[in-house]
Amino acid sequence: MIRNVLGAVLALAGAAAAVLSPFRDWYDGRLGRHYRLGDLFTGTGVTGAHPGLFGSLWLPFLGAAVVTVLGVLLRSRALVVLAGVAVLGFTVLWMVRVFQVTDSLAVTGDGSGLGPGVALALGGGALMLLGAWAMSGRRRAARYDAPGSGDPDTWPPTREPGPSVQTSPWPEPEGDDPYVGPPPDSPGPRSDSPGAPGTRPSGGGPSRSGD
Repeated sequence: MIRNVLGAVLALAGAAAAVLSPFRDWYDGRLGRHYRLGDLFTGTGVTGAHPGLFGSLWLPFLGAAVVTVLGVLLRSRALVVLAGVAVLGFTVLWMVRVFQVTDSLAVTGDGSGLGPGVALALGGGALMLLGAWAMSGRRRAARYDAPGSGDPDTWPPTREPGPSVQTSPWPEPEGDDPYVGPPPDSPGPRSDSPGAPGTRPSGGGPSRSGD
């Protein structure tokens, strides 16, 4: 958060300096907004034409400032870098075209050379790049992989056979005693039936020898 705030302040300060620079002297007392934007893309160099505000150097600097604001709002370092490179690029291109005509880019104390407007433009572009470097940008959301997704042999996960669950309503026998006898509710042998435990066979007991 601190890095983003510091980077945003530097980038916005650079954008403000770039937008204000065409309203200051650029060379020999001539304002930057008095240089025609189309002269930068011709081989003859700058001319003495005085264009309108949106046809001068102010237009690309305004566009760079808008891109900088968008980059700060979106926390996009790439947009801020693009804006800074654009400001520096147009300023250097202007210096090349002026040099084609004057053969000199001296800084003089009487205002006949490079003026403060050029310094504002160069400083503004440098501040934009510095602000982009200071910004941390947007954080990527942490990625959580599903369990077993790293091994295709185990995805989707299969249910491992677990311990058997007792489904009988009767308790399991304890120890080694086998389960003997039916449950209480099951029918068993009748007490009066032949062979039932605890009963005598019909026909009486064994005969006594004295009878």
